[in-house]
Amino acid sequence: MNSVRGELFSCLRQILAITCLLCSFTPAIAKPPLTPTVALQLTLEGSSRQDEFLEDLQHRSFNYFWEQADPQTGLIPDRARMDGSELDENHRNVASIAATGFGLTALCIAAEHGWITKSQARERTRNTLRFFADRAFEKHGWFHHWLDAKTGERRWNSEVSSIDTALLLAGALTVRQYFSDDPEIRKLATKIYERVDFRWMMNGNPLLLSHGWKPETGFLKPFWDTFSEDTILYLFAIGSPTHPIPSRSWYALWRDRYRYEGHAYFTTIGVPLFMHQYAHAWVDYRNRRESGGDRIDYFVNSREATLAHRAFCRNLSYDFPVFGSEMWGITASDSAKGYLAWGGPPRDADIDGTLVPSAAGGSLMFTPDLSTAALRAMHEKYGAKVFGKYGFIDAFNPRTGWFDSDVIAINAGIILLSAENSRNSKVWKWFMQNREIPRAMQKVGLIRYKTRTTSRTAGRSGSPRPRVKAMADELPASFPPVQGPVNQAATADPRPG
Repeated sequence: MNSVRGELFSCLRQILAITCLLCSFTPAIAKPPLTPTVALQLTLEGSSRQDEFLEDLQHRSFNYFWEQADPQTGLIPDRARMDGSELDENHRNVASIAATGFGLTALCIAAEHGWITKSQARERTRNTLRFFADRAFEKHGWFHHWLDAKTGERRWNSEVSSIDTALLLAGALTVRQYFSDDPEIRKLATKIYERVDFRWMMNGNPLLLSHGWKPETGFLKPFWDTFSEDTILYLFAIGSPTHPIPSRSWYALWRDRYRYEGHAYFTTIGVPLFMHQYAHAWVDYRNRRESGGDRIDYFVNSREATLAHRAFCRNLSYDFPVFGSEMWGITASDSAKGYLAWGGPPRDADIDGTLVPSAAGGSLMFTPDLSTAALRAMHEKYGAKVFGKYGFIDAFNPRTGWFDSDVIAINAGIILLSAENSRNSKVWKWFMQNREIPRAMQKVGLIRYKTRTTSRTAGRSGSPRPRVKAMADELPASFPPVQGPVNQAATADPRPG
């Protein structure tokens, strides 16, 4: 009897095992094949959702520049509360000329997208350019870094800033081309640019530009002598039709070679990621390489810097588990400890788990898919805590529960412009129509080359390096000699508090 019962149980176990095995294969058998048509449909649906997200993000980011600007001066406040509440008295109505350069460019983007009419954009542009051409204090064409948004008076005892004037010029020359049919806008923008005396800002140095000047103490001691966002400043200076500096100045900037997780690039060690982004918001460096010096392709270089930074953030997950492949980004920003110019690699001692959306957002033009995935992950995971009427807050720390109350204009601006270039290259198109910029690039030997890699595929992780062929007809007869390091002065944003 026991023998029969044992055989019965053994048979039942075998039947049960076979049934489970068949069930495990049923989904695979029943699942229809992924045909090319279905795959294409899924790809298009994903692309559509990505575009919808970026369109919404850009529109919200633009709203900062439209709503916060003073309509008469066009000046853009440095920061604002996401919830609309007032800033403290020290920060209230403090405008940044760099933010205003982003704001002028934002008007062109908004008119193209239909968020405002072209006539509205034209009126705001005229008011802004009139203010800088005729009313704002200028020293040999250079402007104070911080101004009162309503009166235009100097704030925070700020310097006459060379780099911030350059970012303002970037916006002025963008609107000069976007509104090329408007004689007044063209005249005002040209006046603002051609008035800038780049030679005066050299303060006696044969090649380098000073950081700035103060009426109380004269020129600031540091020079722009290391590779950073200052490449746009040097292109303006070299291409100036009225006060040009030598093309050799381009090669006087010291560039550090750096490698991280297989990504090799030139940088200034320790700079935040935004220094690889800001010049690219306007200057189209794609498919150009130096004919001298280190023969750098600056677009590929910034892409590699972004990929290295993403890998660096992934490795931070050992200390901050929220960091990962779709949750990354640290650049100069607010923090629970105040404003910090942090980043990596290498690791900054202040890093505490804070995430900065503009790090990934500012690199949309280099790594569109990876950057969009990071921004969408932040939006989906943290929702209204990080995302509001002006897009993303400046920074947040999931580990400690700190979420910034503010939006900073230049960080919102780099997201807006980088997204536009990623999607349609229009900011590059408008800005590069200014003949002074291609002329400056030709002078320094930034030569076009042929490549099969597009800006879209170049931003995807693991994409092949471009296969290149120099366009020999553009090679100059000679190029400037490489200069050694001069004085690697550290740079910092002089924001009070």
